[in-house]
Amino acid sequence: MITPPTLLISLAASDGSNPWCFWYGAVEPHRAYEYGSGVAKGGKKLEQIDKVFSFWPDNETTRNDLLDYAFEIEHFDRHLGKMLELLESKGQLDNTLIVVTADNGMPFPRVKGQEYELSNHLPLAVMWPKKIKKPGRQIDDYVSFIDFAPTFLQAAGIDQESSGMEPITGRSLFDIFESDQSGVVNPSRDYVLIGKERHDVGRPNDWGYPIRGIFKDGMLYLRNFQPDRWPQGNPETGYLNCDGSPTKTEILEKRFLPAAGIFWKLAFGKRPSEEMYNVRLDPECMHNLASDEQFASVKQELQSRMVQELTAQEDPRMLGNGDVFEAYPYADPKVVDFYNRFMKGEQLRAGWVNPTDFQPSKPGDR
Repeated sequence: MITPPTLLISLAASDGSNPWCFWYGAVEPHRAYEYGSGVAKGGKKLEQIDKVFSFWPDNETTRNDLLDYAFEIEHFDRHLGKMLELLESKGQLDNTLIVVTADNGMPFPRVKGQEYELSNHLPLAVMWPKKIKKPGRQIDDYVSFIDFAPTFLQAAGIDQESSGMEPITGRSLFDIFESDQSGVVNPSRDYVLIGKERHDVGRPNDWGYPIRGIFKDGMLYLRNFQPDRWPQGNPETGYLNCDGSPTKTEILEKRFLPAAGIFWKLAFGKRPSEEMYNVRLDPECMHNLASDEQFASVKQELQSRMVQELTAQEDPRMLGNGDVFEAYPYADPKVVDFYNRFMKGEQLRAGWVNPTDFQPSKPGDR
């Protein structure tokens, strides 16, 4: 199995009392890749893929796609090594807070742009020799990107209230840095809220696919507010919320074949209004427990906690005003109202998908 990409490194250091900070955003490993480069240029072999997720076909195409992806990740890793060497050569490595993580899950069907375990559980490695106690620990606390801002402010010695920033819902990671415990450090870090509105174009009127969810105690609960919509974008407009790829093409080409149609349904088919998964036992989120009576109390607990927390944050979806998100105009004029313009025959560019991704929908497809 290949982990999601490491895409972002944030570096913050201080020289005496003068803090400084800069960001480095890596372009790798976004698509597109040169098909077969993992084998031809990276010297890899198909059998090195120890597992193909069960929602993809396990064949030569998918395995090559994964190896090409791995080759791209290694490219970033090499550059990360050079950054660390540069910091060390300047005597700043020990005094630098380094955060290596990803901005999304793997650019493959049913992962990127979605809200499942593999979409949101991203790699995170933090290094700060002068400040982090007992380096090399593995931490099991739930943390989120919203925790980075207060962490960086505290690292720079800036008080949140006097920073001029809007109130921050995240919490600084210094409680973890200053502990010498592994596993669970702070028991109150026992959940993470997730959500999505409009992640891409490709539906009528630029509608999104609104989701709210919560990860807690190894369980994931999801509420899909518009289950009649296509979760990765409409077939007619190329499922624009899923990057074009050999794996995507393989799934789409065999969409209507009885033996292979399940992969299309899992990646692109419509979903129920509620989903719940035991991510410790089912990290691929294949077994929906939302209607299982044995888990009714668990679902109720997760749903109540999610609604309580989001209501306190004044989320319009919780306050009956979720349509406000649908009314916001899409920012990029080149693709605004993509679906309606495309269906009227306008030639529009969607360079992040392949031309063969555009498929007519079939009535009743789910």
